[in-house]
Amino acid sequence: MRLTGKTALVTGSTSGIGLGIAKAFAAEGANIIINGFGEADAIETERKGLEATSGGKAAYDGADLTKPEAIEEMFKRAETDFGGVDILVNNAGMQFVSPVEDFPVEKWDMIIALNLTAAFHTIRHAVPVMRKKKWGRIIATASAHSLVASPFKSAYVTAKHGLAGLTKTVALEVADAGITVNCISPGYVWTPLVENQIPDTMKARNMTREQVINDVLLAGQPTKQFVTVEQVAAIASFLTRDEAANITGANLSVDGGWTAA
Repeated sequence: MRLTGKTALVTGSTSGIGLGIAKAFAAEGANIIINGFGEADAIETERKGLEATSGGKAAYDGADLTKPEAIEEMFKRAETDFGGVDILVNNAGMQFVSPVEDFPVEKWDMIIALNLTAAFHTIRHAVPVMRKKKWGRIIATASAHSLVASPFKSAYVTAKHGLAGLTKTVALEVADAGITVNCISPGYVWTPLVENQIPDTMKARNMTREQVINDVLLAGQPTKQFVTVEQVAAIASFLTRDEAANITGANLSVDGGWTAA
């Protein structure tokens, strides 16, 4: 298979978009390292499934990405067990919805640490190995919020704008090293992250659940459809192909037309 012998580390991949991307890479034969939180039995089931699909190896690393030392240890284990990371997907993230004057400081710090600062640390550990191999793919799951803003999401929008800027900067630094660096920016994808923010949005906007879904989540997407995990994963898979070798520093929108206006 096309990615046989390559190792992909996907953060935030025990469910949702990250797991979908891991499955797409496994279907291409890649070794997989998944990362995130969840029930141990459920994670082990997914790990075994990835291994069966790829025909290679799959591992789970529970590193807390808000801790730089944990990220460093994760990359040391990846080098020992797999010879390093060839494909890095920075997908881990969290959301919190609140007016800025009431935004809890600890929530701001956590969102910036997980959604943005963790990507800096994973990239700085991944790039040296990729340079040695003269090949690498770094992909960030950004968001339509890397391009536009929404009220009550100050930390998330800040982090995603920063992630887009980090992507562009690193893409320029490694452009001659066989490494591409890109963002995928979905609109609303029906994942636990989106579902879990509905109660906070209901409270912040004094809306019903149905109103949040139709008048907030899908209001900006002209297609009036949620993006699917499989659609995002397919783009991530394409970005690892030789045909995508000259796509770098890009921010690819998958948002049903949200940011077209």
